[in-house]
Amino acid sequence: MNTNPATALHLDVRVRFLHPVWDEHKLAYATDHSAGLDLRACIDAERLDIPAGGRAAIPAGIAIEIGAPGIAGFIFSRSGLGAKDGLTVSQGVGVIDPDYRGQIIVSLLNTSGAPRSVERGQRIAQLVFLPCFTARLIAVDELGATLRGAGGFGHTGKI
Repeated sequence: MNTNPATALHLDVRVRFLHPVWDEHKLAYATDHSAGLDLRACIDAERLDIPAGGRAAIPAGIAIEIGAPGIAGFIFSRSGLGAKDGLTVSQGVGVIDPDYRGQIIVSLLNTSGAPRSVERGQRIAQLVFLPCFTARLIAVDELGATLRGAGGFGHTGKI
């Protein structure tokens, strides 16, 4: 396993900064071994209130161009923000398609039972770059047999 950041795999991603929040902060990994880039709330107001159970589409103030085929950007919740404040990415994981060039928007869901606030410049999500595959779909009359078969939710038990 390669743990040396100087020789780790790198991906060229062109970034266009769209909001003055990025004049105050640097788009960077929190540590040498962080998997995701921290995205910040690029809002013009000092804060944005999200009611209990509510959602908010928050601009991240950047647009990107991924410099390699077969790679997409994925927006994940920040673990502390989700666990402590109940603010998570509303659709589970956001997908930034490789050909998308618009501003990244983070949709946050307040899963807590109380109103929550997001402050201007606050770290709200993380952007991770991962390989993705485009499937070649092949229509068939039958699928291959497995031990599980069509067994669905809970089919394999609890342990």
